[in-house]
Amino acid sequence: MSNLVIKVAELPEDFPAIQAIRKSVFQEEQGVDPALEFDGKDEISDHLIAYLNMEVVGTARIRYLDDKTAKIERLAVLSTVRGQGIGKKIMENALQLIANQNIPEVVIHAQEYLKDLYKKLDFIEEGEMFEEVSILHVKMRKIFSHSSKTI
Repeated sequence: MSNLVIKVAELPEDFPAIQAIRKSVFQEEQGVDPALEFDGKDEISDHLIAYLNMEVVGTARIRYLDDKTAKIERLAVLSTVRGQGIGKKIMENALQLIANQNIPEVVIHAQEYLKDLYKKLDFIEEGEMFEEVSILHVKMRKIFSHSSKTI
């Protein structure tokens, strides 16, 4: 998929495209309330945006909870291009960005049907399933091993 480009979004310029993706996936497909989807935390987050053939097809946001933990949220890929590994590539880029900030831990609230994607990226399930915006989720965590760093 050499025509896939993932970059850190420029805000506010790229935000309308991010909103359109999230509206399509979360509000229209999954029935999430717009007030819950757009929760006021976008301004304090980093966002990734994915382009396939120069068309915006996916996004995710990274929120830094503290100096040790980041949370990846709002991973969304348009239904017309799913199944091509775009979501995984967005996650890999997000994880690299977080690792580059020397943040040792990443948490996510994974929709239940996507937890296997996250397991492939070395996330571990924590606790029981729970409902968030009327969708089953599971908390997952990834700890970066820093043994590869030079001291």
